Amino acid sequence: MTAYMEITHEHKLPNSRNCFACGMENHTGLKLTFYAQPDGSVAGDYTVPQQFEGYPGITHGGIVASILDEAVSRVFMVADHNRFMYTGRLTTRLRRHVPVGQPLRITGRALRDRGRTAEAEAHIFGPDGELLAEGQALLVALPPEDMQSGDLDELGWGVCPDE
Repeated sequence: MTAYMEITHEHKLPNSRNCFACGMENHTGLKLTFYAQPDGSVAGDYTVPQQFEGYPGITHGGIVASILDEAVSRVFMVADHNRFMYTGRLTTRLRRHVPVGQPLRITGRALRDRGRTAEAEAHIFGPDGELLAEGQALLVALPPEDMQSGDLDELGWGVCPDE
């Protein structure tokens, strides 16, 4: 497990314009932002808005899974910023309720890299550093032919400004 850590904000990972998880122009999305860390992991801070509540005061489990999914997919962008991977399998474990409206710390790190497939884990920590949720994923490299265009700007991918 990756411990609750201070975040180095030196290298922001790219965001897209419209992705549900990281799209800065997606008005209904999460707008997650991650930073590459010196140890090769990724980390970000996030406060879940009330619109993503399930039970009162608690983040909907599907949103928790989406946050973990985004974190695991980011870890292989640290070494190779054009390496896109999608989640083939995500296993989540909700240890405690993830609150809405409170600052969270999200971390992700690589476990194994086999080239076409890889494994990673992610964690969500509460404001006091307590582990609230964790996930492990099997990731699969996006085949080059699945890229509609080789132009990442045309695809809406880049370091987009925070709102």
